[in-house]
Amino acid sequence: MEYLYAKSIHIIFVVSWMAGLFYIVRLFIYHVEANDRPEQERIVLQRQFEVMQSKLWNIITTPAMILSVLAGAYMIYLNPALLQMDWMLVKLAFVVGLLIYHFWCQRIIYQQKKGSSSWTSTQLRLWNELATVFLVAIVFTVVLKTAIDWLYGLVGLTLFVIIIMSAVKIYKYYRLKG
Repeated sequence: MEYLYAKSIHIIFVVSWMAGLFYIVRLFIYHVEANDRPEQERIVLQRQFEVMQSKLWNIITTPAMILSVLAGAYMIYLNPALLQMDWMLVKLAFVVGLLIYHFWCQRIIYQQKKGSSSWTSTQLRLWNELATVFLVAIVFTVVLKTAIDWLYGLVGLTLFVIIIMSAVKIYKYYRLKG
């Protein structure tokens, strides 16, 4: 029963963590796009985005990441046999990638606050999709509990990335057109 409580807590905080990661990058995009506004409006908007980024990151996203990792580690502590399963090792590799993504986003927060970020809104839209790729990869790995069909999985993930990137480019085209 303790394992199921830990699993429930893990799922709740993973959802919160992912929501924070998705929204923080949207705030990055709005922050960058504020550069196209008149100076007075740009200053007000960017200050507001910095406040929103700080609160989202420090109150929701990072605590949710920490609690997700702690609950996941506790689940492994309660059931160490999980580390003998290939799918769990694959999931943990994706989780490491997601942690790197998390801390890279933190770096972008600091860059934007200092005014030294060189990311464009299009680059940030593509960056946002990387979190989606990690989410899809982790969910499919956990649900299917298989790491055997890597070729099919890799091809599927590659196609998914291509579709997402194409959607971002199409969105940019129509956004700039209209």
